Amino acid sequence: MLEESQTSDHDDPMVNRVTAKVAWLVLPVLAVAAVPARAETSARAKALLDKVDDLYRGKSAHGKMTMKVTTAHWTRELSLEFWDKGKDRSLLRILAPQKEKGTATLKAGKEMWNYLPKVKRVIKVPSSMMGGSWMGSHFTNDDLVKESRMADDYETQISFEGMRDGLEVIELSSVPKKDAAVVWGKLVTVIRKADSIPLRLDFYDEDLHLTRRMTLSEVKKLGGRMVPTVNRMVPTDKPNESTEITYQQVEFDLDLADDLFTLRNLQR
Repeated sequence: MLEESQTSDHDDPMVNRVTAKVAWLVLPVLAVAAVPARAETSARAKALLDKVDDLYRGKSAHGKMTMKVTTAHWTRELSLEFWDKGKDRSLLRILAPQKEKGTATLKAGKEMWNYLPKVKRVIKVPSSMMGGSWMGSHFTNDDLVKESRMADDYETQISFEGMRDGLEVIELSSVPKKDAAVVWGKLVTVIRKADSIPLRLDFYDEDLHLTRRMTLSEVKKLGGRMVPTVNRMVPTDKPNESTEITYQQVEFDLDLADDLFTLRNLQR
């Protein structure tokens, strides 16, 4: 009695050839489809980061805020007034306490200066010091005058989207572009999905160690916008220290004269 031959489709040369042809046709289609998807995700991530960058900006802005600095040895509070115009002009002046009143910082283009009224001196801040502490706080010179723009200096992708701690959020992970002159090796921004309000910003050094964390809270309407009015920066190596900025009032899109952002006005 002859034994019935049993073969599978995988053993049939004709089936294998057809399968291979289908694979070669399908794989390029999948690859082409993936490129627009990645581009769309990247464009969305950049648009979200632009919203974060522009939250306290406008064509111009003017406002007042307080800065409370807490270290292991002392605590102090400053009252500040600020003016911004476009992306490259900023003026920040201390109103109180009396011993520091009149101290000011000016950014015009890529240049930055500090004015010290006690000695009546203007000191230029070199680019290498943009990552240095401003007035002993945990914010840098760059943080205060916003020289860097995250969406311009970093490649950003959406690294998480969904529920976290009972809130729907989007997490953006940003790494420096090849030729970007920036301090941080990585930034992670967490925003509220419903309205793109930032909740947290993590700063990593060049070795990708978390060095400081800024939390944003107390969302209120200022100048016609909903913004977090409290920004609290904490260094990870000194968790008991912090600098907290509280925005008291902000107006946007004012008609600010160019000569407001000059060395002459810095010393007034």
